Amino acid sequence: MTLQLRAQPLTAAAFAPFGEVIETERQHQFYINDGKALRYHDIARAEALGDDARVAISLVDVEPYTLPLAVTLMEKHPRGSQAFIPLDDKPFLILVAPRGPAPAPEAIQAFVSNGRQGVNYHTDTWHHPVVSLGGRQRFLIVDRVGPGDNCDLHPLPPGLLEVVNH
Repeated sequence: MTLQLRAQPLTAAAFAPFGEVIETERQHQFYINDGKALRYHDIARAEALGDDARVAISLVDVEPYTLPLAVTLMEKHPRGSQAFIPLDDKPFLILVAPRGPAPAPEAIQAFVSNGRQGVNYHTDTWHHPVVSLGGRQRFLIVDRVGPGDNCDLHPLPPGLLEVVNH
């Protein structure tokens, strides 16, 4: 039997067990540069664990997925956080499960960003690779680079879990 997962709107409260929502609403803000730029200050905490590790900023272009989406893989990064910040104002799907051992399908939750919200996954939090819903999409990524394996993969059998809406 296939479990069907319905995505809920992305909110800071609902996403808190998995990481931080990156958005300008409800953030500490102030003007800089002679009042010409509004800074949204300290909106997420980047983590990079281990010797010679550092935080990196990258870009990624993501091809869209279609729904229903068969969920066949979850991953986590045990040595650092990972943030995805959308640059194209398009919604995207977020699949997450709690930190710890490989997640049971029933533990996976789905959220939909409004296209202006990003996410910062806590270190060791299970998540699906980023899922674009509205066409090709570009994301800014902030994560750890350095020595040591920082990506654990957990395959799920096909037909076990699918996301049916957004």
